[in-house]
Amino acid sequence: MIKFTVKIATVLLFLTLTACSSSPEKIDKVPDKSAQALYLDAKGALDNGLYQKAIPILSAIDSRYPFGAISHQVQLDLIYAYYKSGDVAQGTALVDRFLRLNPGHKNIDYVYYMRALMNLSLEENLFQEMAGIDRSDRDPKHSRSAFDDFRTILTQYPESKYASDARKRMMSIKSRLADYELAAARFFMKRKAFAAAANRGRYIVEYFGPGKQVEEALVIMIECYEILGLDDLKRNARQVLVLNYPNNPAVKGL
Repeated sequence: MIKFTVKIATVLLFLTLTACSSSPEKIDKVPDKSAQALYLDAKGALDNGLYQKAIPILSAIDSRYPFGAISHQVQLDLIYAYYKSGDVAQGTALVDRFLRLNPGHKNIDYVYYMRALMNLSLEENLFQEMAGIDRSDRDPKHSRSAFDDFRTILTQYPESKYASDARKRMMSIKSRLADYELAAARFFMKRKAFAAAANRGRYIVEYFGPGKQVEEALVIMIECYEILGLDDLKRNARQVLVLNYPNNPAVKGL
């Protein structure tokens, strides 16, 4: 009980810190300085990890000097500050604006990368993780969005310094998406919606192989096709299972 209380206190503190964002009142309190002077203040805050302090200063520069020489760098730093402070809503809104207004910017790969990281952060449910609950059945829409941005980096900016990390993260996301599809297939099996379950299994085999989820997906497909009387489809799925997973217990019963 003591450990649980400590965890809840930690969660509340985390939510309090990340709920803060730059408000008009905070921006108004930023001293009336030149863009360069304010930027030095903001950089000092960023370098020291004081993201909540940097946000209103950067926002003030963005508001007061929207067409200044450092306006793009200010927005890039502000995106980073929002991400580090946990303000994903503000961060993604700024990313969307930046992409719309500056599609040819030299650091556009970084902008896609940051939006992908912010979408991934939305998949991290602190309460669920602390309770040790499997969340594979939760619709991974943010993971899909992150996957698309990482793919954009690899396809459009293959020489980007973020390409290698993007590729690694895509592999992890791919496994997460396969887990979701597998959870959906299991759900349909329990509801005796065998056609839907088989379709989910087939989707896993076609788009997420090779992977640990494919083996179970094939078993589900075989069972569903048998119940549905689809002998040809069952035979094909069985051949794939035997060829790729000959030690699967289900093979002996086929």
